[in-house]
Amino acid sequence: MSGYQIRYLESQEREDVDIFNTIKTRRTVRDFKPDPIPKDIVHKLLQTARWSPSSSNTQPWHFVAVQNRETIKKLGEIATQGSFIGNAPLIIVVVMDRAFRPGVDAGRAIQQMELYAWSEGMGTCFVGFREVDQQRQVKELLNIPQEMELITTLPFGYRIGRPKGQGVPRKPMSEIAHSESFGNPYSPD
Repeated sequence: MSGYQIRYLESQEREDVDIFNTIKTRRTVRDFKPDPIPKDIVHKLLQTARWSPSSSNTQPWHFVAVQNRETIKKLGEIATQGSFIGNAPLIIVVVMDRAFRPGVDAGRAIQQMELYAWSEGMGTCFVGFREVDQQRQVKELLNIPQEMELITTLPFGYRIGRPKGQGVPRKPMSEIAHSESFGNPYSPD
């Protein structure tokens, strides 16, 4: 192995540690500083979504980035559960167009945006619009074609303070992971 390859692998290992830590420490955030999100950060959020894998590489998504205060306020009023989105400096609305697996493909893009946001000191908490009338109102407000599937809205903003505690306790690995076949608890040994 050449010196370049070794340095590259070592830098990749450092990146993996940063990614692991980001995944481990990410928390749901519903309170945001009012500070606007810089355009380059909005662009990178959208890039992380665009780079997400999708079923058969169909890339069936559309992302509507909303920073207009009045529009954000209206979205908060439409959201009967999750009205806190009306206080976010940025909302990204996730829409799918004739997706074979909309939940899976959207979920991948959403997760990547969440992780990137966390690494930049921001947070989010997805808010869905379950009622048909809410979906119609959001689509009309943002000029989204009615035939497209509105998946969720992601309010983004810089976190206020540090997250408290370690988050929700997780089940032991032996309860959720199996080795070789279901029922054989996974062990790192």
